[in-house]
Amino acid sequence: MPELLEKAYDASAHEKKLYKEWEASGFFNPDDLPDQGGEPYCIIMPPPNANAPLHAGHALFLTIQDILIRFARMRGKRALWLPGTDHAGFETQVVFEKKLEKQGRSRFKMEREEFYKEIWDFVQENKHVSEEGMRRMGASCDWSRNVFTLDPRIVRIVYETFKKMHEDGLVYRGERIANWCTKHQTSLSDLETKYEEREDPLYYIAYGPFELATVRPETKFGDTAVAVNPKDERYKKFVGTEIEIETVLGRALLKVIADDAVDPEFGTGVVKVTPAHDPADFDIWQRHKDEIPGPRQVIDKCGRMNELAGPYQGLKVAEARTRVVADLEKKGLLVKTDPHYKHNVQLCYKCGTVIEPLIMPQWYVAMTKPLPDGRPSLRDMAVAAVESKTIAILPEWQEKIFMHWMKNLRDWPISRQIWWGIPIPVKYCGCGEIIVDIDDDVTKCPRCTSGELTRDPDTFDTWFSSGQWPYATLQAAGTRDFETFFPTDVMETGYDILFFWVARMIMFSYYRTGKEPFRTVLIQGLVRDKDRQKMSKSKGNVVDPLGVIDTHGTDALRFALVFGSAPGTDIPLSEDKVRGMKHFANKLWNIARFILANTEQKHFALQEPPEPKTDDDRAVLANLAETKERVTGHLDRFELHEAAQAAYHFAWHELADVYIEKSKGQLASDGVSATEHGERTREVLAYALRATIKLLHPFMPFVTEAIYQKLPRKDQPFLMVERW
Repeated sequence: MPELLEKAYDASAHEKKLYKEWEASGFFNPDDLPDQGGEPYCIIMPPPNANAPLHAGHALFLTIQDILIRFARMRGKRALWLPGTDHAGFETQVVFEKKLEKQGRSRFKMEREEFYKEIWDFVQENKHVSEEGMRRMGASCDWSRNVFTLDPRIVRIVYETFKKMHEDGLVYRGERIANWCTKHQTSLSDLETKYEEREDPLYYIAYGPFELATVRPETKFGDTAVAVNPKDERYKKFVGTEIEIETVLGRALLKVIADDAVDPEFGTGVVKVTPAHDPADFDIWQRHKDEIPGPRQVIDKCGRMNELAGPYQGLKVAEARTRVVADLEKKGLLVKTDPHYKHNVQLCYKCGTVIEPLIMPQWYVAMTKPLPDGRPSLRDMAVAAVESKTIAILPEWQEKIFMHWMKNLRDWPISRQIWWGIPIPVKYCGCGEIIVDIDDDVTKCPRCTSGELTRDPDTFDTWFSSGQWPYATLQAAGTRDFETFFPTDVMETGYDILFFWVARMIMFSYYRTGKEPFRTVLIQGLVRDKDRQKMSKSKGNVVDPLGVIDTHGTDALRFALVFGSAPGTDIPLSEDKVRGMKHFANKLWNIARFILANTEQKHFALQEPPEPKTDDDRAVLANLAETKERVTGHLDRFELHEAAQAAYHFAWHELADVYIEKSKGQLASDGVSATEHGERTREVLAYALRATIKLLHPFMPFVTEAIYQKLPRKDQPFLMVERW
């Protein structure tokens, strides 16, 4: 008689114990799997930020990727799930600065080395918390290959990429408009900003013979020209002339230019050109450099007016706007005001501070420049890979979004004025020489031999290093790993970082390796609350995955995350749903408990389905075969929600509700024929139990493994390496 199970499944009694046994077995490492002849299969884990415990989004991706890895492992593949954590540059620095603020401290009053050491210690502490959370989620990743984005071997690869790109003319230092956050004192890429529709006054100002409309009259001290559309008949006679304008600081002369970027329908069709404080105006200046003066910056990095603003110097932008408008009105230069003008305002995505466009030197990656070896540009290589289906993006409708963004790509600013991150390995000489020094051993300028070299104070955008993650992690682990597992099989991630990360991984991979980084991109939605609202601390609707695990168990959370959740769509998560999946885990336990109480070791000997003796036998075995085929097909097509539902339906509604209920009478009957049928029923029950826990193991690894360990006959030490 097999060992009986406890009356109810207690997740807390099994999960930590089982995970320790799995980890100790070595089977998370593809080099230690029982079957070394299988084909390689690899997923590189998107590294969670090393600045906080896991959140619901982490729980989702850990669940999805673990399902895929366990499925591959059970099919005999040499499955590698390579874990890691991300230093997360700007995001981590923001989190740490909030901690400093609570202590009444500021990084601006700290030495750089002191700040870096404190944030390093903070990250190391949280990194271990994050890794422990992954273990509690049941993540069967190979911890022996665990990587951190600031590991020296990773930093070295990042530096080598930068040096090669510099040699190939694909990175350059240029002065252009940057998205400047005055609170955090750093530039941000377009993707690191957000837009919010606001209602602000639109001011109509007398400008010589014109009226023009602006929401930013405080920037008029930086005006270098007036622009109109070349097709606008109203103003053709003014194009090419200089006009005299009256300002709050006195009279000035500005040239009138014609540019297609001017919208004749906006305001009066006349715009002021302020190239130092507006990216569109900067582009206009670039096209008319021979006609108009260069940019005049009138706002500093702290968001205050500088000396070019005369009496307004030192005022914050909002204060200056109010003062300038009042003075324009006094001088009779304010024609009218539209108080309800709606427009989109660009904000820092972390703190919500209004972005101040400022011209500053930054390092950029040239996204559309052909490579010197004759290959297309970084952008074009990535576009071609997706268009040719070398890389599949699922669900397919996400591909259109990807392609639209890629075809409108601009050069990428990779400099960040923060201290936490990978320093840009560049030194500058007064003679103008720029030296890329990845070994930090250059002490004299190669052009003029001067020893007065200045380090670049900036760090890389964290996505510059993360974009190299697939090949960098495998190369860092050794050439054998790279040769065996690259290109990887699946990159699963959220739609919110499709452009931040996925696009850049594709571009970097083709540039450095000549290969695609992965064959499939699986896009998931965001985890939201039960009402499909975004989770936030201010709303009080944040679901803590570890708290849910404490109450309901890991399997319940995992199954709730994938059950009924189609790829690419947002996932509502409620405690009721998790509680329902806890009931299912207990149902599965009770199924096993009944079967083990009514079978013996000999009944588990069959590797193939037993020959059915009754219609009920035939029905349940046919349904089981069909379910296995459906689950396998759905998992192959990344339809995890469909696979989960098929396995759930069979276990509860076919095996438990129908066959087990009918078998109770069969097992209780007397007589020779009843005994023969009873023996066959026991064989069917044993076979069905073993097959069912295999089907559910990728989704609910703990309860299925706990049941497997109680089976009287096993082919492997763990269910996770049983053949599918």
